[in-house]
Amino acid sequence: MIDKDLLEILVCPKCKKAVQKQDAGPGDSAQAWLMCAGCGLRYPVRDGIPIMLIDEAVAPAGPARQG
Repeated sequence: MIDKDLLEILVCPKCKKAVQKQDAGPGDSAQAWLMCAGCGLRYPVRDGIPIMLIDEAVAPAGPARQG
């Protein structure tokens, strides 16, 4: 779905930390997610394209993490 080489160079646009692929759950609006290892934001992947826009990101559930 997402090229491994592309995944290695993508970073969170908010905190500049690495992202990792996360499978979508039932009822999710995205096919998959790219989750930031730093701030926890999740960026949707739609039609195989990562949407790396802060406005499209979903904040982590629970207490806010600092990035």
